[in-house]
Amino acid sequence: MGQFVTEIRPGGAIAVDDTIQVKGYETKAGSRILEGFQPLFGAEAVERLEKAGYEIAGKTAVGEFGLDLLGEFSHSGATLGASGGLRGAAAELAAAGTVKGALCADLNGAPRRAAALSGVGFVKPTYGTVSRYGLIPCACSGEQIGVMAKSAGDMRGLLEAVAGHDPKDGTSLPTESYDYADGKAVSEMRVGVVKELTDAASDGARAKVQAQADALRGLGVAVGEVSLPLADAARTAWNILLCAETCNNLSRYDGVKFGYRSPDYRNIDELYVNSRTEGFNFLTKAVILYGSDVLSKGRYFACYDKALKVRRLVWEQSKALFENYDALLCPACGKTEYQPYDIKEAFGAVFAESFYTAIPNLTGFPSVVCGGVQLIGDALQDGRLLNLAEALEGGAAK
Repeated sequence: MGQFVTEIRPGGAIAVDDTIQVKGYETKAGSRILEGFQPLFGAEAVERLEKAGYEIAGKTAVGEFGLDLLGEFSHSGATLGASGGLRGAAAELAAAGTVKGALCADLNGAPRRAAALSGVGFVKPTYGTVSRYGLIPCACSGEQIGVMAKSAGDMRGLLEAVAGHDPKDGTSLPTESYDYADGKAVSEMRVGVVKELTDAASDGARAKVQAQADALRGLGVAVGEVSLPLADAARTAWNILLCAETCNNLSRYDGVKFGYRSPDYRNIDELYVNSRTEGFNFLTKAVILYGSDVLSKGRYFACYDKALKVRRLVWEQSKALFENYDALLCPACGKTEYQPYDIKEAFGAVFAESFYTAIPNLTGFPSVVCGGVQLIGDALQDGRLLNLAEALEGGAAK
């Protein structure tokens, strides 16, 4: 269960996750609330892939609006690995070679987590370099469409196909296209292992970071330990902003214009309440309620406004590290296996795990997952991260 929202088309090469619109496909974002929704247009990133000669294979299941860990609470069902642990649908297809790659929306690190667990790569590009037009929105200030593939070379090719200015997207940067080749030799690079993120992870996740750090040293990279004291504050700030923005964006789903409509109502108020009660799952409702709370008059300055200030501080602290380091190395997730669990525990579980993924979403910095770990770089240094990932593929640690 959970891998496909639609059948894979013969000859298709690229899967698209169900938070990204593809013309001709039902788009549900993993939620009952969007049952039957057929978009009138495809996402800009999808259209650019098709213009570049790629074929769309089909759509893959995601957790409702991409809010959970690994798609475990998708309305289409969870995807499980051979061991019974949770897996991401797109990552499993890429790992099996069923598709060449995938377009995935990174809202709170789910595709990075999935890539690390399935042994494939994922790049969350610098915010604003890939159009968000045609993405089902939740947290517009930090969500980003990225690409998933087995190799860094394939990720680079896919990213070059979809990146570039889009006038339809108000968050799009002005550069028309991007070349993700980077001239700096890997042996001249410096990588910092983030102490706070690595120390908090499980033994297995720490071992992966250590293995890749050793592999980088073997490639001539100068590897040292760095500290990012605001890492935990970054998690809290991003979750506040994510919930607040999601609360606003999901208010459009009311059972009136499109998507799921409750069959049981007597007036307009009951239509709204019953449609949303039946259409959203427990995790989405918790996110909406918390978002409403932090935006309320009594909590706005204590929570939402402060989160915006923390965002700036985390950006500055990270930027200071990039003056001396080409990339930061850290776990992509806190564990090497996640078992199915009760949805009532989801809000806390997602908050805990976003410790490892929040910084790129909060700051807009790019992140590349390879070899089960995560590399975070300075803005517009996506190519440098891909070079490091490619060097690790050719050099070493498995």
